[in-house]
Amino acid sequence: MIRRLDHIVLTVQHIEDTIRFYTNVLGMKEETFGEGRKALRFGLQKINLHEAGHEYEQAAAHPLPGSSDLCFITDLDMDSLLLHLRKQVVPIEEGPVKRTGTLGPVESVYIRDPDLNLIEISRYIEEGDPS
Repeated sequence: MIRRLDHIVLTVQHIEDTIRFYTNVLGMKEETFGEGRKALRFGLQKINLHEAGHEYEQAAAHPLPGSSDLCFITDLDMDSLLLHLRKQVVPIEEGPVKRTGTLGPVESVYIRDPDLNLIEISRYIEEGDPS
């Protein structure tokens, strides 16, 4: 019945800090929609942003900054990803480590966004890949 995820909503302390992090570190695109609402677009999905205390109607029952755990898939090889994160001065919380994604084994690095949400950046490990 469900075909795909369209968007999620993150409740954040400061929308501009969140936009800066997700565009600079993760390469997402800032989008303005509706009456000045902000979102982050990547692939066929987007993350709508709500500022804590100023959520839009039809919001989660208990929206809190820093309560999300998100996994994003990258096409970068792990060395390039690690170099990019170092250049952006983003501390690595864990990784690279092997995990299991929706479609199979992945190699992941864990970081935190400005609200301390856990962000997992993963790359699928192809069958027979020696890494």
